[in-house]
Amino acid sequence: MKTMLVTGGCGFIGANFVRYLLKESDFTGRIVNLDKLTYAGNPENLADIQTDYKDRYRFIKADICDGTRMAEIFEKYEIDSVCHFAAESHVDRSIVKPDEFIRTNIVGTFNLLECARTYRNRMILFHHISTDEVYGSLGREGHFKETTPYKPNSPYSASKAASDHLVRAYYKTYGLPMTISNCSNNYGPYQFPEKLIPLIILNALEGKSLPVYGDGRNVRDWLYVKDHCIAIWTIMKNGTPGETYNVGGNSELENIKLVEMICDILDEKNPLSDGGSRRDLITFVKDRPGHDLRYAVDFSKLSKNLNWRPKQSLETGIRDTIQWYMDNRKWVERVKSGEYQTWIKSHYR
Repeated sequence: MKTMLVTGGCGFIGANFVRYLLKESDFTGRIVNLDKLTYAGNPENLADIQTDYKDRYRFIKADICDGTRMAEIFEKYEIDSVCHFAAESHVDRSIVKPDEFIRTNIVGTFNLLECARTYRNRMILFHHISTDEVYGSLGREGHFKETTPYKPNSPYSASKAASDHLVRAYYKTYGLPMTISNCSNNYGPYQFPEKLIPLIILNALEGKSLPVYGDGRNVRDWLYVKDHCIAIWTIMKNGTPGETYNVGGNSELENIKLVEMICDILDEKNPLSDGGSRRDLITFVKDRPGHDLRYAVDFSKLSKNLNWRPKQSLETGIRDTIQWYMDNRKWVERVKSGEYQTWIKSHYR
């Protein structure tokens, strides 16, 4: 792979992937990072990469829904591989405004696939990042397998399911080499504060209310973002074209237990001035519509075929994540205030 297009590379997982690929992996090519820079895309996440890897890294502000612009980029930079992160990804936002999710996640993916099909003679791989939410909701037992029928329950997961099917169809119909990975919930550095773990960490540090949906008994499987990045690169290098691989963290936990864990670690690291417990800040709020009860991923295919397993336990990963947010308060303040968006507008028109 000489020139990889990474879409959504200024977002949470995308930025971590770019950092891993250039700083720690055996990838020797160059990266073209394409990002629309919506509210969750922050070029500050890769400021050091822009400086340290000038010969191997290029950032382009563009929208994957602009088919003409995508075609120009594929031609100009001779793209031979794609790692496709760019997506609207927050369930709550999809409930309020589903049209953006349909546009970006389905039409945007279609545009990229059409470009890849145009240059399929040089296309080595189109890797599509997806979610375990396409499978729907589990009861208290069982795990999602790659063969589990799709049953999405939110506009977000439905739009991701549609894009998965499109990618697979381009392999079957046009012979476009592709792989898909469906991951469980990610956490770690650079995650936008609207997501559960950074929201709880930051609210707890500031002594604010810690909102938990329903009774807090919904279960998620948590995957540390660097483990996910290693899995993606493993699939891109060694996966079988046409195949889907589930990526899980082997770290199932009820949301309320996760929030309590964060409270306890913060009480240990940064005790409240009155000596109280941050658990007292927990507030149960009205559950969101269509809230899936439980996600749990069977990643045995990835483990057996490609020798990948998560390295980070949930507790050590949460500790590292809490420390990162405590050490990067300026980044947090800029993101929460929207200040970085002003900077983006002045630099990227």
